[in-house]
Amino acid sequence: MRSESPTPSPDQEKKDFLCSVREGLRSRPKTIPPKYFYDAHGSHLFDLICTTPEYYPTRTETAILEHHSEEMAEMIGTSSTLIELGSGSAIKTPLILRHLSHDAVYVPIDICEPHLRNSTQRLQTRFPALKMQPLCADYHRLPAHAIKHHVGRRKVVFFPGSTIGNCTPDEAVTLLKRVAALVGPGGGLLIGVDAKKSTETLNAAYNDAAGHTAAFNRNLLTRMQSELGAQLDADQFAHHAYYNEPHGRIEMHLVSRCKQAIRLDGESFEFDEGESIHTENSYKYSAQEFKQLARTAGWHLQSNWHDENELFNVHYLSQSAAEPLKLAR
Repeated sequence: MRSESPTPSPDQEKKDFLCSVREGLRSRPKTIPPKYFYDAHGSHLFDLICTTPEYYPTRTETAILEHHSEEMAEMIGTSSTLIELGSGSAIKTPLILRHLSHDAVYVPIDICEPHLRNSTQRLQTRFPALKMQPLCADYHRLPAHAIKHHVGRRKVVFFPGSTIGNCTPDEAVTLLKRVAALVGPGGGLLIGVDAKKSTETLNAAYNDAAGHTAAFNRNLLTRMQSELGAQLDADQFAHHAYYNEPHGRIEMHLVSRCKQAIRLDGESFEFDEGESIHTENSYKYSAQEFKQLARTAGWHLQSNWHDENELFNVHYLSQSAAEPLKLAR
């Protein structure tokens, strides 16, 4: 299946990558946006992370969806246009699609074109009657008119995986407002959000014994070498992830093992031993905290589902406050 793409050309994408890395390495502290983890290899590594015993979010959210997907589909509307942000391998998506009508439309959006193509083909084989319109795009930049309007079908965004946690709270509000513009009046949002929990559980989830998260983090350096011609020694950067409790977030860093430099596009970026590149945040929210965040962006919580240990929440939000709130387990 061919992917429609409102994104820049490969040359423009390379230019954007270069600009982001250059600006990030100039900043204090140094930082690079986490979206650059996701080339084909990075996406594969993330899939491996999701299978590790330490990484509870995937299996916990999947179990919630398995138990409540029929009710979720009823709230979404079985003949709706379902838009998935950052669809990746779309492993959880069939749990929702199986309850939609044959006249529903599925629009997966992902920044990695090979992953998007493969997952869409797999889903189309499983759900041949559903119309699928894949978009290769950065959903942070997606204009509201990018999704085709289908008369009589409500637009609902599906945003699993607690990817909203990669945004700062202010960035999350901005993204939620963008989603509201994307679905329009009467639209909805089904979103997975990781909950606050013990530091030990969180730290283990981002430091798996198999080393997949470390490889995923360092893959950013490999991309810089192969795509941007950066001169660096990836082995001299260590993966470091920890829960910053005062900020309510996991922080992921690439820490320099020694005094060294990254040379890129005619510039030299110096590192002291112990200095890091901040590569990702993953904010955790209680159900009440996320409800308040969503309200700031104009969304109203209609239903919430969580596991028995309250490790993870799935929320259904609408732009109308008229419907009663449902709490489920």
